Amino acid sequence: MAGYFSYFATVFLMVAGLYILIARGNLIKKLVGLSIFQTSVYLLYIAPGKLIGGTAPIVAEGFKVYSNPLPHVLILTAIVVGVATLALGLALVVRIRESYSTIEEDEILAQDATAAGDAERRP
Repeated sequence: MAGYFSYFATVFLMVAGLYILIARGNLIKKLVGLSIFQTSVYLLYIAPGKLIGGTAPIVAEGFKVYSNPLPHVLILTAIVVGVATLALGLALVVRIRESYSTIEEDEILAQDATAAGDAERRP
């Protein structure tokens, strides 16, 4: 049971991140939920990459179990992409805050609906 701890943590983080992403209206909280969800995916890929008794993938006599470095390399790339995505999302939130004076999704949609209604009434 203890060997599956990383999988339980992965599922918990995935569900928590997805819930925050869907249930919250604040754009910053949505980005935090997305970041938590991304972290769960990193953990999902890294957990099986560690082998008990595994060694570096160097061909040598006497070693029969090798750890696979590919998941770690892929996750390193995914972390860089995740940080860039978060930075872009935060920059967009700043621009949205400047334009709408709020970062609440419901208020932004209401302002857009009001602006669209005003545009339709103009001749």
